[in-house]
Amino acid sequence: MTEVIKKARKTGIDYKFNEYENLIMLKDYVDSTYDEHYSQTKYQSTDFILDCGHGEGFCLGNVLKYVQRYGRKEGKNRKDLLKVLHYALIALHVHDTEQENAKTR
Repeated sequence: MTEVIKKARKTGIDYKFNEYENLIMLKDYVDSTYDEHYSQTKYQSTDFILDCGHGEGFCLGNVLKYVQRYGRKEGKNRKDLLKVLHYALIALHVHDTEQENAKTR
């Protein structure tokens, strides 16, 4: 269980916008992507893109792609919103990694 969810349970926060349940749903979605066909090997294509130094642009580009696609392809598709959040999480990882690397130089 993630630290965010543990903390929410401990503090008894009464979320107004269903954040607790949506965080669990987002975690379930992210977990499911590790079982999909393109992740059957140890590495996903995103790994290679990040290793080439294109992670930030790739992630933010995909955020924009799925934001613009929402409501157009297959209607208001909840999965598109989950993809937006997932790519934003990966972008946070890229950001944090780059900041940490900058500190150690």
